[in-house]
Formats: sequence, C-alpha cells, structure tokens
Amino acid sequence: MNFRFQNLLGAPYRGGNAVISGDSLLLSPTGNRIVATDLIHSRSITFPFEAASDLSRLAVSDDGRLLFAADSTDKGRVFLISVPSRAVLHRTTFKKPVSAARFSPDGAFIAVGLGKLIQIWRCPGFKKEFFPFHLERTFADFSATVTSFDWSPDSNFLLAGSKDLTMRLLSLKGKRSENKPFLFLGHREPIVGAFFALDKKTGTSNRAYSVSRDGAIFTWDLVEHMDVDGDRVSPDTKDQNLDVDGDDNNLIIKFESPTRKRKQLEDDEPSKLPWRLRKKDFFMQAPARLTACDYHRELDMVVVGFSNGVFGLYQMPDFVCLHLLSISREKITSAAFNRAGNWLLFGCAKLGQLLVWEWRSESYVLKQQGHYFDVNCVAYSPDSQLLATGADDNKVKVWTVSSGFCFITFSEHTNAVTAVHFMANNHSLLSASLDGTVRAWDLFRYRNFRTFTTPSPRQFVSLAADQSGEVICAGTLDSFEIFVWSMKTGRLLDVLSGHEGPVHGLMFSPINAVLASSSWDKTVRLWDVFEGKGSIETFTHNHDVLTVVYRPDGKQLACSTLDGLIHFWDPLDGVLMYTIEGRRDISGGRRMTDRRSAANSAGRYFTSLCYSADGSFILAGGNSRFVCMYDVAEQVLIKRFQITHNLSLDGVLDFLNSKNMTEAGPLDLIDDPDSDIEDGIDTQTRRKLGQNLPGSMQNRGRPVARTKCLRIAPTGRSWAAATTEGVLLYSVDDSFVFDPTDLDMDVTPEKVEEALADDQKQRALLLSLRLNEDSLIKKCIFAVSPLNVPAVCSSVPFKYLQRLIEAFADLLESCPHLEFILQWCQELCKVHGHYIQQNSRALLPALKSLQKAITKLHQDLADTCSFNEYLLRYLCSSGTKV
Repeated sequence: MNFRFQNLLGAPYRGGNAVISGDSLLLSPTGNRIVATDLIHSRSITFPFEAASDLSRLAVSDDGRLLFAADSTDKGRVFLISVPSRAVLHRTTFKKPVSAARFSPDGAFIAVGLGKLIQIWRCPGFKKEFFPFHLERTFADFSATVTSFDWSPDSNFLLAGSKDLTMRLLSLKGKRSENKPFLFLGHREPIVGAFFALDKKTGTSNRAYSVSRDGAIFTWDLVEHMDVDGDRVSPDTKDQNLDVDGDDNNLIIKFESPTRKRKQLEDDEPSKLPWRLRKKDFFMQAPARLTACDYHRELDMVVVGFSNGVFGLYQMPDFVCLHLLSISREKITSAAFNRAGNWLLFGCAKLGQLLVWEWRSESYVLKQQGHYFDVNCVAYSPDSQLLATGADDNKVKVWTVSSGFCFITFSEHTNAVTAVHFMANNHSLLSASLDGTVRAWDLFRYRNFRTFTTPSPRQFVSLAADQSGEVICAGTLDSFEIFVWSMKTGRLLDVLSGHEGPVHGLMFSPINAVLASSSWDKTVRLWDVFEGKGSIETFTHNHDVLTVVYRPDGKQLACSTLDGLIHFWDPLDGVLMYTIEGRRDISGGRRMTDRRSAANSAGRYFTSLCYSADGSFILAGGNSRFVCMYDVAEQVLIKRFQITHNLSLDGVLDFLNSKNMTEAGPLDLIDDPDSDIEDGIDTQTRRKLGQNLPGSMQNRGRPVARTKCLRIAPTGRSWAAATTEGVLLYSVDDSFVFDPTDLDMDVTPEKVEEALADDQKQRALLLSLRLNEDSLIKKCIFAVSPLNVPAVCSSVPFKYLQRLIEAFADLLESCPHLEFILQWCQELCKVHGHYIQQNSRALLPALKSLQKAITKLHQDLADTCSFNEYLLRYLCSSGTKV
C-alpha cells in the first residue's frame, strides 16, 4: 500500500511565534513541522516537510505567498516555503540562532536577527538558483540579542529593539559609513516590540513605539528641529553623535553638530532627523512581565500579552484600553493581528494552546488545544470519520479526521488515559484510566453517561468490548485481573483471575465471544466470558507478552514479545503458525545515554500491533522511531516508516557526536543554570535520567521517539500512530501512482478518448479501469447515461469491482451528482451482489470507504432537511399571522 503522511493531530503548540497569513490562514510551529489552519473553513493541514529540529521562528510575507521558518538550534537552519503549494523552495544555514525575522513590505528583503547582528537578505524568488540568498547589509552595532524589528512602509528603514535596553533606527539608503544608527534610550528592561506608526494623511512614518518587558510603552515623534537652548538645529549633519538631555518625563535626544544651512523636512531621511519622546505609558500588570506584543499599523492598535495570562488591546496614541482580559494562568508566548485587524491570535506554550479571538464581537474564532503530554492510545470510529485519543494529561479528545479539528474534550478522568474504544453503534466511546475507572461517553450529548468502577481501587491499562456492546472488559496493572461489566446496568459481572503480571492487551474475537488477553507473565489466554468457564486456552512464550490482536476474520491471533518477535497463533486449533523476527527491523536510533551503537542496542520491541482491514498485512510499532509493515502470508517486511526526523528528540540519530560525551556523562544531561529555556515542551520532565543523589534535581532530558499505539481505519485507506510528537495520520495517496492492472499496446489514454468520441461508453470504461487512472475512470463514469447504467454494470469484470467501488466512494465526497452515483452503486450491488458477498474480505476496505461516504452524505442531507423543515414551519406560521 502506498501510504503517505497526511496530517498531524493532538500535538501541542510548543512555543515560538505563530502568525496569520492574510486574514484567515493560521501558521503555527508544532515541533519540527508547520500546521496551517484555515480559520474560515475550520480545517487544518500539516506541511509535508520536516525540519531537522524544532521550529521556533516564523515570518510570512505581506502577500501571504512566502513563509520564512527557522529552527531553534545554534546552526540557524532556515527554510523558505511556498504557502500555496506547501513546498520548500530554498534552504540555507546562518550558523547562528535566529532571534527574529521579518519580511519587508514590498517583499524584496528579509531582515534576520542573529544574536547581536541584523542581516538584510534579498528575498529569493520561485526560480531555482545555486545560492538564492544574497546578503545586502549587516548591522553589528548591538551589545545584546536583537529581539524584534519593524520595517517602514517604504522598506528603506528598519526599527530594531534588543536586550541592551535600546531601540535603533537603521537606514538602508546610501553608504554604510554615512548611515549610523539613531538610538532611542530610556527603557529599563529589554525591548519586546519596536513598531513604526503610519500617518494616514501623508502616508509616512513620523511616529514610533517601543515596548519593553516591564510593561512600558514609549511614544516617539519625529520633529523638524530640536535644541535644549531653544535654537534651531539643522537636521542635515554628518556627525550623528547622540546626547540625551532632560528628565524622565521629557527625554530629548539631539545631535551635537555645528549649525549649517537648513533644509526642508521632506528632503531629509528619518534616520538623520531628531526624534523626541512624546510620552510614557504603562500597562500596570506588575509583577507580571510583558512577554508578547504586536502592532496593527492601519488601526493604530497594540495588543500585548503577559506572563500571568492576561492580554490587553490598546488604541494608540492616546493609550485607550479597549479590552483587558485573562485567557489562562500561564504565560502568553505569542500575540499577533491578522491583516484586517479584527482577529487576535494568542499562543500559550505552557498549555499547548492557540486562541483566535475577535475583539469587536468578543467571541472565539478558534480555540484548539492538543495533548500536552504523550498520547497513549488512539481509536477509529466504525465509519472512519472520527478519531479518539487519550493521553497522560488525563483528557480524552475526539477529532474529525477530514478537518483535523478536535470538537470535544472530556476531562473527567483524574489520571492518565491508557485505552479508548469506540462502540459498534458509533455513538458512544469508552475510555480506561489509571484512576481506576472506565467511563462511557455519549457523542451526541457530550457527557459521561456511565462509569464503571471496582470494589477496591485499580489501575486499568487495557480495554475491550464485545461486538454487541453488552459486555465491557478492562485489564489491570496492579492486581493482574480482568474485570467484566454490563454496559446496560453498569454492574460488575465477573472478575477473571489467572494472570501473574500486568494485563496490557485485551481483544474480543470478531466471530465469537472469546476474549484474548496478554500479560507480562509470558502468556496469552483465551477466556469464555459469557459461559463463565474462565481460561479455556493458554499460549506460553519465552518472554513477556506486550500486546495481542485478532485478525478481522477471527482465524488468526498475533502477539508481540519482549525479545522483538511477533508470534502468529491459530486460536481455533491452538497451534503456533509462524513467527516474525523484527528486532533488526525496529533497531536504530541511539539515545544519549546508550553505551552501545544503534545496531547493537538492546531493548527494541513492538508494543502495538494492528491488522489491516483485509488481514493481508500487519503494522507494528514500539520504542523506536520506526513503524514496520509486514506481509502476514509471506512473513516479510514490506515497508518501514520513520515517524520523525526531529533531532530535538532522543533516539533519532544512529551515530552520536563524541564531542558531547564528557567524563561526567553526556553533555545534554548536564544542566546549565544560566540557560534561558522557553516555556514549552523543554520544561516537561519526561523521566529522571540522573541519579537520586542528595540535593539533585530532575534533569530535563529530551523526550524519546517512540510509538505507543497503532490503529488502521476500518476502510483500510489510512492509519494513525500515537507517537512522541502527536498522532500521525497516514493515508493512501493514489494521485501520483501509475498502477495499471492489465496493460498492453492498445490500452492508452488516447484509445479511451477515441472510444468516448465513438459513443462506446462501455469499452471506454473498461479501458480506463485497465489503465487504473483515476481521472479517466471518473470521466467515463459520467459519460454513461442513466438509462445505460444497468447494462454497463453487468459488463464490468469481477477483478475491476474494487477499483470501481473506490471511485464511487471518492465521487460521493466531492461531486454534486448524488443520485447518479447512488444509481451506479445500486445497480452494481444488484448485478454483482453474490460475488461481493463471497469475497467480502478482499473488498472490505473499498466497501468501508463507500459506507463512510454514504453515511456522511446521509447526515448532511438529514441536517439540511431538518433545517428546511423548521424554516418552512416558521415561514408558514408567520405568514398566517400577517
């Protein structure tokens, strides 16, 4: 199967600056990927490329076509990305960490802050070049890290703020020796934001704002002349040594220069003219610190965010507070306007949350929050439209697969969620947790309608339900028992004892009421739950059994063990069929504490297994960066997926740098008390990597790349993996694959077109099916008249049924000719119903896809009809009253 990466769900916003491209496209860094969210259509998509480490700085051009992305490493790797095509155009390395970046208004330049430097680069185009980035100018006058800057409307000047408590005006015109920076002094803490204001009458920038971390905002005015003694001083000067006079309330910056011939104000550059501090304003949120800010030039508004979760919106230059609200208790790490200025974007890295708020109507446009801690489990709904996730943050989230949005979050659990399971009716969801409860959730009313508990507290790590949905089973971590409840009454029916280790795997057989369980006691047991006979079969192994799954037809059982093997059993005869040795397939990735090479490192095994819908292949993932796909019949590796290339995670590199190994251990494990780590995923303590020495503290070691859970959609066309970086979705991509089924010299696209021109619709459809080209198949389907559909369906060979059903499923989701496509489906089932029933296992993925499309269509039509019915009732009742 040609699976490709599709989307990333459940991953939190970990820090950095999120931006809004245009009016409605939200771009946010998520680990080493970029997620684009359409705020109007409520749909998110993840860019297909990966950076080598976590991304921390984004900048988008004014026209919204180009995106500049920089990672968080000291090497300063950057990407220039085309936003419409989501493709990387150029890559380069600045060899220094990028602290700020911004496109010029005309899109010709990119200003990049590299520590104490500001470099102006000419923006590359869409053409391929050997070295697309060209350095135009470098400003090296700062004594501390540059934090922010802003371009003037004509792209000739740059206003830059830094941690040295100053803001500087830089000119790109003229010679470098003549353009000395103009300093703005007076702040007592580092500058967070520096902005040019726009004079709407003249179209020039004669005012500027500087915002510091202590919550002060200074307003600066461009004046024609200035002198302490009241004498007029010419702005035309080459000697630009600055002097500061006056007190704090009337700070004056002037030039020390001899009197020369006066020039007109419009002939002088702003960098050669004096600026005066007009006034000081304070946001008054002490002891909280100002952590994020943005300015909208057309509306002359400033939005600020603080470390206590409070944000404020102010109208400048009068400093009128429009809104002052609290959105969380944690630090706001990102704040931005959209192009129109009616939406405000806020990011909170500590909570992994992104908010978009409309300040005029005071309502949320977007409020999305991923799982902040590791995702432990995933589950597809029977129609493959929904995906449920459970994580260590005690929450259960339900996502819409097509849009990538979470529409409901259940937070009643008080400990980590370890298992989730959809019921067969598609309307309810089960979740098990370490808090000792199994909860049932209603997906219509969004409430917890039943809670299953035990007489004494237990920790549940596995969950299963039978096909009828009447019996619920959960395995425990501490007592090694399996508890059985009734779904209708919520009563505890039975307790299955016999295992001598934690029960980490549970699954009911698809064809009977036999329950399979796996445990760390090196056994797999089969239980007859309804008859109450206890364990009816035991399969022993040489190592601990980590998980167990049934094949969809119920005639095979697969389990993984601690030695990296996958065992396949016949549950009916109780014999071992064959074994796959996957230790070498899953090996790879050396952790910072490993003393052996990646190839020889021990402890690689599969913790999650999942059969495909037809049972022909099996997916396996574990404590490695790889997910392996095996052919069950041949016991061979088909493909190996690498879930991440993020070097910010542990276990990704195969070879470690010996320079990072010291006598005290790995350099990454030695804490630096002077480091300024941004709040986000770096502050999470995933595990204690150091020793429990007196007075020692937990090390903030890097998270390890691993896969905790795998699930294949019932349609068989996509699968999900719960990994360290979030939930990765992979789907079948047929758009770039040429896979003809029966090709010869006469089967060409030209022959298909000729058959359509000669009114041979039946022959054209068969030729397109032999070519297996999606666009031609759909074209031939629409070319057939409704009266000829039964005759054409009867002539379709059996081997092309699956491809034709897949085409119908795709058309139902995208085309408006619903009745015509449903007529095709009906006639196809009438003619080939017996063959479809006899070969349901092979056709199951295609049939599931068709069922998913029809179900979604039915729901949309039902909602539309209900709305029209109520609207007509209202109109009829209002008409009679009039």
